[in-house]
Amino acid sequence: MSAHSPTPPAELLDDGSAALTLDALARACRMDADWVAARLQEGLLEAGTEGEGDRSAWRFSGATVVRARRIAHLELTFDADPHLAALTADLIEEVAALRQQLRHLKGR
Repeated sequence: MSAHSPTPPAELLDDGSAALTLDALARACRMDADWVAARLQEGLLEAGTEGEGDRSAWRFSGATVVRARRIAHLELTFDADPHLAALTADLIEEVAALRQQLRHLKGR
């Protein structure tokens, strides 16, 4: 077993060099582009670049890929309302951040 803590999935994807398009994000989530656009308009997902109504200009980070996949999974598996799925994703992300901080503090 490694002494290092595992790298969160979003950090593996977010090297800053790549940004996914709307269609690529939809494929990664196994959902359609309208699903992604609806979650974006509701404020449940964020795009790094948002053209004024121009879907082709939207770009999404690796962290958004992880979040969108998590929300899609929660919606499909538990028949969750999109806002409830996003709230659950927020809590999962917060717990992961707190665990990372705790590991960092224990390492001092």
